[in-house]
Amino acid sequence: MAEVVYHTDFICVEEGAPSSLVRFLGRWTIENAQAIDDAMAATIKAIDKGAVLDCTGITGLDTTGAVLIRRFAAKIDDAGAAVLTGISSDYKELLEVISCCPPEAATEPEVLPWYIAPVLEVGEAFLRAVSSFARLLSFLGLVLTRLFGTLLAPGRIRLVPMVHQMEAVGLKAMGIVGLIAFLIGAVMVNQGAIQLAKFGADVFVIDLLGITQLREMGVLLTSIIVAGRSGSAFTAQIGSMKLNEEVDAMRTLGMNPVDVLVLPRLLALMICLPLLTFYADIIGIAGGVTMAWAQLDISPANFLVYFRDVISFDHYAVGIIKAPFFAAVIASCGCYQGLRVSSSADVLGERTTKSVVQSIFLVIVLDAMFAIFFTAVDL
Repeated sequence: MAEVVYHTDFICVEEGAPSSLVRFLGRWTIENAQAIDDAMAATIKAIDKGAVLDCTGITGLDTTGAVLIRRFAAKIDDAGAAVLTGISSDYKELLEVISCCPPEAATEPEVLPWYIAPVLEVGEAFLRAVSSFARLLSFLGLVLTRLFGTLLAPGRIRLVPMVHQMEAVGLKAMGIVGLIAFLIGAVMVNQGAIQLAKFGADVFVIDLLGITQLREMGVLLTSIIVAGRSGSAFTAQIGSMKLNEEVDAMRTLGMNPVDVLVLPRLLALMICLPLLTFYADIIGIAGGVTMAWAQLDISPANFLVYFRDVISFDHYAVGIIKAPFFAAVIASCGCYQGLRVSSSADVLGERTTKSVVQSIFLVIVLDAMFAIFFTAVDL
């Protein structure tokens, strides 16, 4: 006969091998919950291994009792293993319901006060911008390192891809660059003449056009056009290759994607953007000459003679010096965003948009920094 090691009105523990036998007795209802809980604590101390839990002696059970049974079984499981037996058909469904673990109900997210939400959004946007700018600087450093290494070993320069990119970003862009430069030159003369006519200084419109076009508008507008046209193309081309796993295939074959994809585009743009800037300057001045002839009755010959006398070479040099730096920024942004594409075509579209916005923003910031620098050195 099994030895009884613990007995109360609700629990009886019999020693056995390999497991103890725990009999549940009486009514396991909410009225007896405190007494049952106290008995459970003493029972758990008396059992140092698994046990069989016999529910045959239960004469009444409610939800509280079912919870206590499940809690007792869980604590016995920590010591060994708990096996429930002798469950009456009247109580089986209740115990099954109590044993279920319902999924967590979705709670309403915390809503920030209306005056805090905009500040939080601005802060998060600032942190994302700083993080993105830091990654871009890191990528630019990598590209420049590979570029200097390539210049020291010219045999590594991929001439055929570079010439192809020069055709795409330079030759094929001449139409749109020339059209916009011509119109901007004409508009500057038109608006400048209207304002200067109030002071009887119409002729100074030539100074306005020359300085503005050569120092700022020529290179800046050309860079913005190239950023929207070629920078986005760089992102789309490299991003498509990334989606098709062609970039991973290059790495598998031992080819560096920076050497194969980035450097030809960077070199091509750094060569073509100064040339496009010179072209935009010439066409923009031609637009101004045309408008001055039509509106102010200044002949092209007189316009060019005065232009030569008042506009120094320094103004032209300032615009051309900026072009390679703008080209490096545009090419780096376009290629960087392309290499960041992953998972889907939606991401490709987002990265293409980011590359254009980021390129134009950085070009304008860089232009402002150049303006401050050239003013400081009196150029």
